[in-house]
Amino acid sequence: MKDDVKKYIFGAVAVFLVGVFIWVGIVFVNACGLSFSCKRGELAVARTPIPTMIPATLPAMEIASSASVDPDKCHVAGVELVGAWVEAGSSKTEVFEFTDANGVSCEATFADVSPLFTQANLWYSGSLSCVSCHSVTLAVSPAQLDLSSYDGIIAGSRRADDAPKGTDILGGGKWTSSLLYQFLAETKADVPGHDEALSSGLMVYAGTPLPAAKATPKP
Repeated sequence: MKDDVKKYIFGAVAVFLVGVFIWVGIVFVNACGLSFSCKRGELAVARTPIPTMIPATLPAMEIASSASVDPDKCHVAGVELVGAWVEAGSSKTEVFEFTDANGVSCEATFADVSPLFTQANLWYSGSLSCVSCHSVTLAVSPAQLDLSSYDGIIAGSRRADDAPKGTDILGGGKWTSSLLYQFLAETKADVPGHDEALSSGLMVYAGTPLPAAKATPKP
């Protein structure tokens, strides 16, 4: 009697398992056929013949920073503005003249030159200001040079122990022979913060156009 019950239980279990396998097989074949790489459960992706996404391999766009257009000021290269100031005697208050990129005769003062040393993000996008390194604290200032004020610029570089005078960076009024010209207009890749970006031709709006009657003819 007990053997008959065991056979009945085992038989029922076997029939149940066989039924489960057959049911699973029917469901799989109905969904995927005879393929074992079926992805029937994934969400369908609607595709169109026209691509709608820009390939990720394209280079990132660079946004160049440029000075705001000011019709009341002259458009001039930063290096040329500093050079005109130096060639005119590098005065703190006196007006000096220069010719802008459009051939217009203009005038300016040191107040127009100073921002070139004190403003950040000016010589190229992301650049530090000159005074962020060359500050009034000569003990930590590279080359012991202070570009934060007129007096600091005139005092020059390599001022040991805060001496009132150091090496003239303005070349005695000869701009293209000066140390300042070398570091602003020529490549100094071996000096941190001084690279080819500085000689990229920064253009600024500074000074004011001279009246036609006052303009000095320029060659």
